[in-house]
Amino acid sequence: MRALFLIGAGLLTLATLPCWLPAMVVRLRSGIFTAINGEEGIAIPGKVVDASRLKQVYAHPAATGRSRGAGLSDLFWYWLAPGPEVHQEHLEPGPRYEEVAHTTRRILGISRKTAEETAADSTVRMLNRAQLGNARLVRIRDLMMPVWAEFYYELVFGERCAPAARDLIVDNADDVVTALKCCSLRHMDRRYCLTRFLVDKIGAGKVRFALPEQLSTEEQAFYLQGAFFNTAVVQMSEAMVHLCMAIAQHEDVQNRLMANLQDDRYLDRVITETLRVYPLFGVSHRVVSADIFVDEQTTIPEGSVLCFNHPEYHRTGFNDPERFDPDRWEKLSPHEEHYIPFGVAANRPCPAAGLAPVTMRAAVREVLRRFYLYSSASHTRSAPNRGPCLMVSRTVTMRTSLCRTSLLFLRIRDRWEDVWRSLVQLVLGTYMVWDARRLRLCANYFDRQPVQVDVPEKTNPGSCPITGHAG
Repeated sequence: MRALFLIGAGLLTLATLPCWLPAMVVRLRSGIFTAINGEEGIAIPGKVVDASRLKQVYAHPAATGRSRGAGLSDLFWYWLAPGPEVHQEHLEPGPRYEEVAHTTRRILGISRKTAEETAADSTVRMLNRAQLGNARLVRIRDLMMPVWAEFYYELVFGERCAPAARDLIVDNADDVVTALKCCSLRHMDRRYCLTRFLVDKIGAGKVRFALPEQLSTEEQAFYLQGAFFNTAVVQMSEAMVHLCMAIAQHEDVQNRLMANLQDDRYLDRVITETLRVYPLFGVSHRVVSADIFVDEQTTIPEGSVLCFNHPEYHRTGFNDPERFDPDRWEKLSPHEEHYIPFGVAANRPCPAAGLAPVTMRAAVREVLRRFYLYSSASHTRSAPNRGPCLMVSRTVTMRTSLCRTSLLFLRIRDRWEDVWRSLVQLVLGTYMVWDARRLRLCANYFDRQPVQVDVPEKTNPGSCPITGHAG
């Protein structure tokens, strides 16, 4: 009898793993991260500054520091290497930052028509290459990364992106975002391969725009790699994961979009609501350069690290904030609500704030013209599952029973993947936080010591497909 009880308890524990283990591991991982990395920063909104004061503090002239003096920066620099010291988001204020930011605005300053056409063309080419057939289970992030690799390559170099170059960019961006989500360790050989390719392109005079003169050729390559072929490609791919998943899981939204796919106003509301519920930034931090007087009772001292929590802020000030409801924006203005998916205009907003929604709109239209979207997978802001989705061609009628079977399979697979993924994130995330503290990339840079670069051992990894340089 006791043996049967133990067997039954074991089977029950095994069967319910997807329900309780991932959440437990996430809590454990957060505790370990805090213990290893140390508690740092003033959470906003929080006890010191509530949601009503967030924009005031975010926009304050003293909330300008980006890397120096923040222990968190060692971890961000580790994930964004190589070249985090010239990444636009991590440059300290000053002439160097101003020149880099000006260059970025100039590169991104294309017309809306050009942006829409380029994004649409890149999406169509991707869909044609993917050969999705009548129905296929895909990962949206994997599907969309080549789109944005081609889009930003064409933006920077003014020419169609060759397949080998596209693969270099995708390999780099995928490695960065997978490490950021603690699903894999860094593979610096992949990243350096793209760096060498960009150095060669700059040396050959292939960049359409003048690059910052204060940067060396290698630093210019790091700048392009970090701003356009890392951050831009990753963030736009993540944005499309959230947009496609939201449409796939809200049949009424998808039906309304398809009733008039050219209705910019409704599609814009869907995109706005997507970025409210699933903001691309989790926490953005700023280092305080002088005391900030919030009100008569509250002063934030110089040297404090402000941690602005975008998801938490987006949940304040809205009725039923957890509900995905594009129609709420019929009467609300994004500028007047607790809504900062691209940051705050007065303090380093995302330079692609105007371009991103336009290109998202063009890309999702091309997808919806060709496919129905369905998904039963979990949809969270961090999206470590890369957005599993069933895409069904609009030219065929798929049997309801087959569609339901596919979605049931997708749901079960996603839940069990979450069990394994949570354990991987615990182990690899803990190691990377420890390794980042050991290397102290940011701290060493500002101490004017040689930056420790995690160069892979020479194990004859072969050569890059374009430059021929050894990896």
